[in-house]
Amino acid sequence: NKKAYTMTKSILFIALPLLLNAQKVDLKNTNLYNQTAYITSQCYTKTEDDKNKNILHNPCFSCHTKNKEPNFTLYDDDLQEAYDFPKMALKNHWTNLFKDRTKNIASISDKEILNYIKKDNYKSLSRKLKSIPKNWDFNNNGVWDGFIPDCEYNFDNDGFDRTSTKDYTGWRAFAYYPFLGTFWPTNGSTDDVLIRLSKDFQKNEDALFDIEVYKLNLSIIESLIKQKTIKIKSIDENLYGVDLNQNGKLDISNKIVFKWSRPQYDIKNQRLHNFSMSYVGLAKQKLENGELNIAPGLYPVNTEFLHSVRYIDVDKNKNIQMAARMKELRYGIKRSWHTYSDLKNLGIEEIKEKHDFPDRVDQYIGDIEVGLNNKRGWNYQGFIEDKNGELRPQSFEETLFCMGCHSNIGAIADSTFVFQRKFEKDTHQEGWYHWSQKGFKNISDRMLENNETEYISYLKANNAGDEFRHNNEVMEKFFKKEWKNDTENIEKDLISKLEDNTVTLSQEWKLIKDSITKLKKDISYLLLPTPKRALKLNKAYKIIVNEQSFIYGRDATIKPALNVHKIVKDGQSTQLDKIKW
Repeated sequence: NKKAYTMTKSILFIALPLLLNAQKVDLKNTNLYNQTAYITSQCYTKTEDDKNKNILHNPCFSCHTKNKEPNFTLYDDDLQEAYDFPKMALKNHWTNLFKDRTKNIASISDKEILNYIKKDNYKSLSRKLKSIPKNWDFNNNGVWDGFIPDCEYNFDNDGFDRTSTKDYTGWRAFAYYPFLGTFWPTNGSTDDVLIRLSKDFQKNEDALFDIEVYKLNLSIIESLIKQKTIKIKSIDENLYGVDLNQNGKLDISNKIVFKWSRPQYDIKNQRLHNFSMSYVGLAKQKLENGELNIAPGLYPVNTEFLHSVRYIDVDKNKNIQMAARMKELRYGIKRSWHTYSDLKNLGIEEIKEKHDFPDRVDQYIGDIEVGLNNKRGWNYQGFIEDKNGELRPQSFEETLFCMGCHSNIGAIADSTFVFQRKFEKDTHQEGWYHWSQKGFKNISDRMLENNETEYISYLKANNAGDEFRHNNEVMEKFFKKEWKNDTENIEKDLISKLEDNTVTLSQEWKLIKDSITKLKKDISYLLLPTPKRALKLNKAYKIIVNEQSFIYGRDATIKPALNVHKIVKDGQSTQLDKIKW
């Protein structure tokens, strides 16, 4: 039948390319194109300026910094000084960085990309995982063995996620200072982070759900993770039997005092007692019974984090906001408890192994369903867009991408990045809200211990607004060129602070005083791109989605990155030892 043949041919013409493209990502395949995918693309940044070798750029300090116990990533700040990679990583495998996407971007209209990013791709994921497609079923047992998303993204005035029947899912959103560089919306994506503690922390001593108990336990853990005293709303300690302000009596407290002394060990009952800090409610009982653990800098077992990475939306008034469409949904859960001794031994073992076997590649155990284990008690898994924009599980290699940052760098606290960066008492809703409820406007830059502010310090150290130094909007907004020929004063220029609060960064670049003044009072001035840039970044990432080429890099670059090494030499110096941050 000629008509049927023609119809079949037309269908195949449309469907076959999609089918072949979909087969490019085999979710059951654990063979790796990039065996060191845990080393990020940002780690290949050129720290020396090609035009002037006397100018140095240091974005490295944001991750590779002096560790804080119990993060026993020893000597991580030394990694600022050299590209200290195994041989397998000397060649930069993140080749998407070097593609010119300008023509592809021009072929996508603003209307097309806006329509795309405004469509939700989250709600269908749970349904698919409950009736798992065969190509997602890694162990062929007919069920999804990992996390099934259960957040409604419907937040109340305390940041708690609620179902349509007003029940609590346990998830709570919090606002925080976005981590430096890559995670700023101006560099490609919006995102949010939610935390959930196990049900033991959500119940009172009668084992009944109690939202006030849950709030208080979250604040106690915030104090433990930050290892600092935090302010809270006034509460009666007698209701919980815990001396939160550590004044030696149960009274009205408006703070959780961080004051830690090691608990004693009861040999007879074989458990710890005399805790200087404690949880409340059912978690307090279980702590005293030896069923739970507590320590500064560590989350309790079964703590969960949910992190959505999204496109950048532009509303009808040209305001920047979070998009409905997710690029990725990342999930982490703490599966086991590691003591300080365990973590310190692991840190020492990693140093020894790197010394004895410098070219050995890191290995992580797990699969796409349960995630990969970071050796410190946490499992991480993720979902990412398929060619049609729907979320699918990440492959083993796509998940390996997450592991380096969540395992062994100085900037993390118990393998995580942002809860220690959460806003506190004197901010909107004490920092317990979702970015869809309030954005970055009129939030002051984060104050550091040295009395400087964080984002300004990053601009000073990096001489740019991103690791790859291709964010021209930030450069035009915050920097101006100042040509000098006096090479004798280069070192002075790098570190001198002028009376008018403008810092000379190099022979060429100087921070603009008015811009710095605005940033101190309002981080949105730095963090948010213009609508024009936002749409270009969205289009650049959509091209990667169309290609399903995540294993070659997922950075939304528009033009080829010029400030990134394609190849580095073994132990090649960054020269940052001259000005290590």
